[in-house]
Amino acid sequence: MEIELKLLLEARDVASFRRHPLLKHYAIGKPQSRQLTSIYFDTPDLQLQQNHSALRVRKVGRRWVQTCKSGGQAAAGLHQRPEWESDISGAAPDLPALRRLFEAGSPVAGLFSAPNLAHRLLPVFTTQFRRTIWLLRSQTGDEVELALDQGEIRHGDKSVPISEIELELKSGAAASLFELALALQQTLPLRAANISKAERGYAMYAPQAPVVAKAQPIKLAPDLTLEQGLQILLGNCLAQIQGNEDGLVHGADPESLHQMRVGLRRLRAALSLFKKIIPTPPEISERLDWLAATLGPARDWEVLAVATLADAVQRCPDERQLESLRQLTFSEANRLRHVAATAVNSRAYTRLLLLLGSWIEGRRWREELNPGQITALSAPLSKFAVRKLAGLQKELLQRGSRIKQQDAAQRHRVRIAAKKLRYASEFFAAYFSPASSNAYVTALSNLQDGLGVANDRNVAAQLLQQIADRHPELAESCSLAVKLLTSDRKHNKPKISRLWQRFVALPLPARLDSSR
Repeated sequence: MEIELKLLLEARDVASFRRHPLLKHYAIGKPQSRQLTSIYFDTPDLQLQQNHSALRVRKVGRRWVQTCKSGGQAAAGLHQRPEWESDISGAAPDLPALRRLFEAGSPVAGLFSAPNLAHRLLPVFTTQFRRTIWLLRSQTGDEVELALDQGEIRHGDKSVPISEIELELKSGAAASLFELALALQQTLPLRAANISKAERGYAMYAPQAPVVAKAQPIKLAPDLTLEQGLQILLGNCLAQIQGNEDGLVHGADPESLHQMRVGLRRLRAALSLFKKIIPTPPEISERLDWLAATLGPARDWEVLAVATLADAVQRCPDERQLESLRQLTFSEANRLRHVAATAVNSRAYTRLLLLLGSWIEGRRWREELNPGQITALSAPLSKFAVRKLAGLQKELLQRGSRIKQQDAAQRHRVRIAAKKLRYASEFFAAYFSPASSNAYVTALSNLQDGLGVANDRNVAAQLLQQIADRHPELAESCSLAVKLLTSDRKHNKPKISRLWQRFVALPLPARLDSSR
């Protein structure tokens, strides 16, 4: 199992990196440098990539080494994945030698046993870079290989530069990787890298629009402790956040920004669930607030431009009256999206990821707890989940008890309570009957969506007022749009009441026997 932390470093900062005190303080011996050339292989239809695998042949001095990496996960720049490696005689893969390394019956063994696979493999891209390696030993005795890679990825006549640092764990705890990275980032503008060289190479070979990363189902074992559960939940949320970085920075799909914001909200919801037992460090809370405050306005303006105002335009007798207004909202949405993308590319964002990674992997919360509180971390997660769902449902039922008479601000609080309960229900779904859990989450989702539409209309009215104040020539168009949205809001009220009644009629999901 390869465990490494990847960080991007601008070529202009390499000299400063080489002089960093950390290298002298923790290095064991002198650095070693070598030139590495790797050839990546796949089928014409990219069968290996589609199965989340990569196969390369690398020349190391006079040796040829083939390596297969398959599956794994990446969050906060930390990559964890199985790796199989063997010496070979030349620049072509030796599949029989590779298959002898796989566990019989495993998915990767089946993938590489496909008929005629060897005959279909062809080079798809290459990497050429100089690697300088320092072996580091942390204060706690963890051994880490720090590699500086400088070179390029090539496909045909196209190339992209490589300038990155890899911290690979050789022995000890993965948290040490984050501690070393944080020390380096104090003086260097490092950025977390959530994609590998292979993924960058595939992006050159077969360019595709950035993928929108949605929340993935969470697998929770029956005997997990509360502490283990928090680590799993936060890792899942971080994967969703980082999975949308590329789409936000390099794409134009509004869904990338939306899903990154959803991932951030899920992360904060998970932290809130455990806050009485494991408080979030102030620095992490402040940086999460900063990220939310950056993504929020960009998302609000995208919703106004792409969805809310578009609905108003369709109901307007003369759409031309709102066309100038629409163009302005698109312009502002694009500006704020650029602001959000710049934030995601910043040192501040990387520091947030590294702080989270260190806190989660190193279980740093233990440093602030007394012995009794640490003992409480071993409590069963399943029992905690049942109590939390019951408490959140009680809070939601209280907030929505008079939903027909509530104003916009009160309904907004109902929506927030529904969102917290929905996220918790999805987090802990493994401990409840699938049928009852699915029905419960569906009813919650429908209620949240209905309340969300109403909230979007309220936010839109506020943004339109801002436009009218700054652009008096558009005041009439803004007034017309608000009128159309107000009419729609009145129509939405009976729908919200029906969605509320459907939710109230459902009991909490039934517990599975294994969670009792």
